[in-house]
Amino acid sequence: MVTQADTTRQVLEHHLAAFGAGNVDEILSDYTDDSILIAPEGPLNGRQAIRGFFEAVLASLFKPGSYEFTMDTLHVAEDVAYMVWHSKCASANIVFAADTFLVRNGKIAVQTYAPKIEVKQQEVPSIART
Repeated sequence: MVTQADTTRQVLEHHLAAFGAGNVDEILSDYTDDSILIAPEGPLNGRQAIRGFFEAVLASLFKPGSYEFTMDTLHVAEDVAYMVWHSKCASANIVFAADTFLVRNGKIAVQTYAPKIEVKQQEVPSIART
């Protein structure tokens, strides 16, 4: 028998695989038009707004193949998943991030995302003097 926790875990695994592949359409298949993603900049309501968020992060910090992602903690309790993770990206490090997912009817109804991002110092090439 498939439990609610099993369904929640399956949705999260699909979401992480789609994100890792950089596939926005597959990421969005985990949401509905009524889904809400709450990020530090504020809430995003519905697939179209959520699409913009993922298109932006996949074009910047999380270009496929340009980062290392490490899952630190994952807890699933019924229809809620909570994960703590960190990532090394080309232009910044996410030294701590937490996401919470509320899964209803096999879709992400609500997601929260809270990162601590440290921008890397850009190296300025030295000019050799002759």
